[in-house]
Amino acid sequence: MTSAEARPGMVWIPGGQFTMGSHDHYPEERPAHPVHVDGFLADVHAVTNRQFAEFVADTGHVTVAERAPHPASYPGVDPADLLPGALVFQGTDGPVDLTDYRLWWRFVPGACWRHPEGPGSDVEDRQDHPVVQVAYADALAYARWAGKSLPTEAQSEYAARGGLDGASYAWGDEFTPDGQILANTWHGRFPWETWHPPAFTAQHR
Repeated sequence: MTSAEARPGMVWIPGGQFTMGSHDHYPEERPAHPVHVDGFLADVHAVTNRQFAEFVADTGHVTVAERAPHPASYPGVDPADLLPGALVFQGTDGPVDLTDYRLWWRFVPGACWRHPEGPGSDVEDRQDHPVVQVAYADALAYARWAGKSLPTEAQSEYAARGGLDGASYAWGDEFTPDGQILANTWHGRFPWETWHPPAFTAQHR
């Protein structure tokens, strides 16, 4: 496959070598090490609700979140409690123990890709937003249906860096260059306080 054979909605990522991982951040990212990636095609954006709906309509696929867990996988749990659903983020009323994720993630029966926050929510006005509440098995099924494959961790990191190798972030080493917030970052004290950062404008010099 070459760039000349690129499919609509995809872009060719030329192969190359980059430094994968980091010595400076999370333990699971260590050690930083050189990795070679062959050229590959990548979607220009994440799979949307609209695209996933087309897949479901064509195949009848039922996502993991829409299936009741099998009792054999949860011995000792009352089968009546094994309901289809998914975890939904819920901010707390104040500071909490940050070692216990259960304090801000809540299992919501009925939450799934069609109803991301649970019953009463929908994606009607979010058709072009990335699909959420899907598991690995669902993503794999979609990729096979689309005639594609899921990217490896190396491919994802290599593409995200856009050719910038060795920097702490995809855009460089400074987290907020010139005060610009370039990542989807929690603003405030997690998970109970949020604030909206001020808008910035580009300064022409």
